[in-house]
Amino acid sequence: MLPQTEDSRPTGGQTLPSKDVAVHQRSRRTWLVLAVALLVVAAVLFWGIWSRVRAARTVRAETVQAALTSVSVVLPQRASPAQQIILPGNVQPFSSSPVYARTNGYLRKWYVDIGARVKQGQLLAVVDAPEVDQQVAQSISNLDTAKANLALSEITKNRYQGLLKSKAVSQQDVDNAVGTYNANKTIVEADQANVKQFQALQSFEKIYAPFDGVVTARNTDIGYLINSGSAAGVKTDLFHIAQPQTLRVYVNVPEEYSQGIKEGMTPDITLAEFPARKFQGKLVRTADAINVTTRTLLIEVDVDNPSGTLLTGSYAEVHLAVPTQASFIIPVNTLLFRTEGLRVGVVKDGKVVLTTVIPGRDFGNTIEIVAGLNADDQVIVNPPDSIISGQQVQIVQATLPGDSK
Repeated sequence: MLPQTEDSRPTGGQTLPSKDVAVHQRSRRTWLVLAVALLVVAAVLFWGIWSRVRAARTVRAETVQAALTSVSVVLPQRASPAQQIILPGNVQPFSSSPVYARTNGYLRKWYVDIGARVKQGQLLAVVDAPEVDQQVAQSISNLDTAKANLALSEITKNRYQGLLKSKAVSQQDVDNAVGTYNANKTIVEADQANVKQFQALQSFEKIYAPFDGVVTARNTDIGYLINSGSAAGVKTDLFHIAQPQTLRVYVNVPEEYSQGIKEGMTPDITLAEFPARKFQGKLVRTADAINVTTRTLLIEVDVDNPSGTLLTGSYAEVHLAVPTQASFIIPVNTLLFRTEGLRVGVVKDGKVVLTTVIPGRDFGNTIEIVAGLNADDQVIVNPPDSIISGQQVQIVQATLPGDSK
């Protein structure tokens, strides 16, 4: 039996010639190369298409982004809880009074001049009123006459009452004597009142200080004709006295700050003649009503002035720390004036929301907003007039409170 060669080995139960085997192997390699080539071509095509799609998508996104309106925003700055306002004030004495004469006459002598410090009850001047002196003398004489008549009528009354017991006089005579006595007694009482009246007028010839204070005016001199302060016609005060130990400073507060004004506040007071000094006062009362003409609230601030440093009638500046309601400060170039009212543009989730706001105080470049804003709102600066709610925008610059921009 002959040995089998490599070309004649059985395959799958059959024996293939060696030439067919070689052809089969070459065919398999060809198909493998073609498959790899196809995969490479498909990968190249896919990569090219994907690159183009991604580039187109990027271009579209950049186009959309470029089409968005670019805006700058600012965050609202919270306003101070208390605002200091400076208001003009009029310095007036705690007590001030003109001194008039209560009787007519001529000034005999005056004892104090302007700037003099006087005590309550101190003699200021003496008025010469001869008519009053004569009236006093006449009233005293009339009183003496009435007393004499009273004494006589009393003796007569007592005598008639004694004679009535012995039936020496009639009852009618006794009644007449008693009536005369009663009438004379009444005349005496009237004359006594008349004397007191003229003596009171005579006492007005001496003019006294009504309280401790400083003489701020003297409007008379020796020999001047003095008219009674209660008489008709022109009245001139002889002296004017002020009490400067405590001063009243009256201030008119604008209506918008009136709700923050409370009794017990301690404002500082400055005057031009004391540029480096502050005088502390105390708010003691308010008018509790708005003046319909000036739309202001009148308040009184008392200032102790024991040494008389401050002069009455001075012009002062009153520094009041007025509590304010919670509010925010934003630039005025963020405001939109629409027919619906004052609005600002706020960016939320990349879209514009037009928000209605209520303004407060105007500070020039900035304005106070008392309602309509939150602390984290991004407010658009210099918004275009065409901006509307829902419009998509992109933020290119954000300005925070405290930035110098």
